[in-house]
Amino acid sequence: MLPLYLTVVALTAVERLAELVVSARNARWSFARGGVETGRGHFPAMVALHTALLVACVVEVVVADRPFLPWLGWPALALVVASQALRWWCIGTLGPRWNTRVIVVPDLPLVGGGPYRWLRHPNYVAVVLEGIALPLVHTAWVTALAFTVLNAVLLLRFRIPAEERALATVAA
Repeated sequence: MLPLYLTVVALTAVERLAELVVSARNARWSFARGGVETGRGHFPAMVALHTALLVACVVEVVVADRPFLPWLGWPALALVVASQALRWWCIGTLGPRWNTRVIVVPDLPLVGGGPYRWLRHPNYVAVVLEGIALPLVHTAWVTALAFTVLNAVLLLRFRIPAEERALATVAA
C-alpha cells in the first residue's frame, strides 16, 4: 500500500501547486480592482506548515515503518477526497475572490452561497480534515497530531482573526 500512499501524497502536492496557480491569478484580479492585502506576517508560517505536512507524511511512514491499516486507511482516504471536494467547492464558490492570501476587494459584498451558507470559513474545515486524514491514511499519527495542533494555533491565533479584520472593513 506504500506506493498508493506515496501517490496520494504526491497528488496532494500537485493539488497544492494548482491552488498556487489559481491564487496568483486571483491575486492579480483582486489587485486590479483595488484589492488590499493584510495578514502577510503569518503567510510564510502557513506555507511552511503545509509543506511540512506533506514531507512528514512520507517521512513518518517510511522511517517509522508505519503500517497500512485498512480499517483506518480507507475511511481516512475517503475523508481526504471529501476535504478536496470541499476545498474546490469553496474555490468555485468564491471564484476570482478566493486566495491563499488575505486579499479583500473593496465594495464587493460578502459571499453567502455554496458552503458559505452554513459556515463562515469552510475552507479551513477542509484544511483541518485533510491535515488529520492524510497522515492517517497510512497511520502517520504523529504527523496528524503535530499538524493538527500547529494548524489550530496558526488558524485560531493568526489566520482567521486576520481574515475577520479584513472582512470587517468590507462589511462596515
